[in-house]
Amino acid sequence: MDGGIALALVSSALLGTAVVLANLGLRYLHPARGALVSIPSTTLVYWLLALFLLHGEGWNATAFAIFAAVGVVFPAVVTLINFASNRIAGPTIAGTLSSTTPLFAVLLAIVALGEPLTLTAAVGTTAIVLGVIAFTARGENAVRALTAWAILLPLAGAAIRGGAQAAVKGGLALWPEPFVAVLIGYTVSCATIFAASRTLIPKDAAPLSRRGVLWFMSVGACNGAGILAMYAALARSQVSVVSPLVATYPLFTLALSAAFLREEKIGPRVLLGVALTVAGVVVLARG
Repeated sequence: MDGGIALALVSSALLGTAVVLANLGLRYLHPARGALVSIPSTTLVYWLLALFLLHGEGWNATAFAIFAAVGVVFPAVVTLINFASNRIAGPTIAGTLSSTTPLFAVLLAIVALGEPLTLTAAVGTTAIVLGVIAFTARGENAVRALTAWAILLPLAGAAIRGGAQAAVKGGLALWPEPFVAVLIGYTVSCATIFAASRTLIPKDAAPLSRRGVLWFMSVGACNGAGILAMYAALARSQVSVVSPLVATYPLFTLALSAAFLREEKIGPRVLLGVALTVAGVVVLARG
């Protein structure tokens, strides 16, 4: 298996695990407090690792600016948009529209980076997007009235994630250091999340608790490692291959939730979604 494909699947597994851990952490902390734990704790770990891993070779000012610009919106702003999307639109609509991330990523990669779109990549991406939509868009009671914000917020989050992937790919072409990309991005995101913290946390929100902090530190570790794996995959493979594979993370969330939390019901639509997603992964892996 190609190294980029393997790293993309590792990223998907880590990001899917982070979703399950976040659901557990939200029992003890407000979402914004959780973000204030997960992103800064991961940033601190990366700076400690930088003492051993960062050597400064290949410095490129343009790539640095790209990584920093991405950090303003990803993962910090995307995390906040996810919270708002779930609150306004509900998990069904938010999750379904968020599944369109690969479409934005591939389109931007074609337009901005000049990546070719092969038939294999197009078929695999389509299968994965449809599969993820199938097993995230379920539960009639979860659907809410479609307002402009209910549609635009999750679409904005998907567009930002897709744009971040394409932009990082461009930056890595100039400075092929995934660790540098994630270090710079997380540092800027950490500053962003602290700057917005006062407006995000309601006055009546529960204070920090030991259990909540530990859960969200685990969330941060999984998300951080997942993003690093994704950037490493982007350094090796095209966006049109990496982005759809990373977008399969709800499949891992589904499996873990069903196995350990007993919160998922496996019905025909879920099975169809899983089948389409796996088929898309196979197509991309063989392509």
